[in-house]
Amino acid sequence: MRFRLATWNINSVRIRLDLIERFVRAHEPDILCLQEIKCQESQFPFEALQALGFPHIAVAGQKGYHGVATLSRLPFKLGERRDLCGRGHARHLSIKLDGAEAGQKPIVVHNLYVPAGGDIPDPVINDKFQHKLDYLDAMTAWFSGHRTKTKNRMILVGDLNVAPLPTDVWSHKQLLKVVSHTPPETERFEQVMASHEWIDVMRRHVPAEEKLFTWWSYRNRDWRVSNRGRRLDHIWATQALGEAAVSMSVIEETRDWTRTSDHVPVIADFEI
Repeated sequence: MRFRLATWNINSVRIRLDLIERFVRAHEPDILCLQEIKCQESQFPFEALQALGFPHIAVAGQKGYHGVATLSRLPFKLGERRDLCGRGHARHLSIKLDGAEAGQKPIVVHNLYVPAGGDIPDPVINDKFQHKLDYLDAMTAWFSGHRTKTKNRMILVGDLNVAPLPTDVWSHKQLLKVVSHTPPETERFEQVMASHEWIDVMRRHVPAEEKLFTWWSYRNRDWRVSNRGRRLDHIWATQALGEAAVSMSVIEETRDWTRTSDHVPVIADFEI
């Protein structure tokens, strides 16, 4: 079984339908996980996306905020929509791909949008930052509770809103007190990864010593020249799928498109 999986914080699915079509036609993903779709399920453009070749679509939507959607050419069963932290936010969606052989666990794809955390990295005065820390703690508790960890076949993708490594930001020293790269966030990020011994697929293909970004602020007039990026979007796999991700690429070209998202897509090819 071989498939191409892509993840992209689209920053409003209805506004950027043309960009999704452009990306899909150029890179032909079999599964496309979108975050920050910013619409309720009743407003989601099912027909337009099905016309692009995705007959199977699952959506966890919310009016005006958050929201995730998973589009697939491959049949799947809906897993769950988990409300971590219990705030009623649409930030998680999982699917189970069909086709597991006898005695094997299904392949579960988790699509996540972790809270951004606001601007001030102080949980006492910034509830959004506290929410982000709580959300990461809740992820750790949830995945720690999964049994048969050596057999679970899971992929986790999405805008996790944390740049964990010094090379995941344009300046480690200058961003240590900037939300997305502060020690309280990166330490919790490590705990989430350790909770199920997740593999960082992107860093399997790009050494940790090299800079790797997926987001550039709209404030950067010429993002390529300044290159003040961060790696906020991630693809993980469980140990049972350890060597299954045979390639990975960050599609930086989309950041140059008109009216684009400030995030760019990440693609991984899996051979299972």
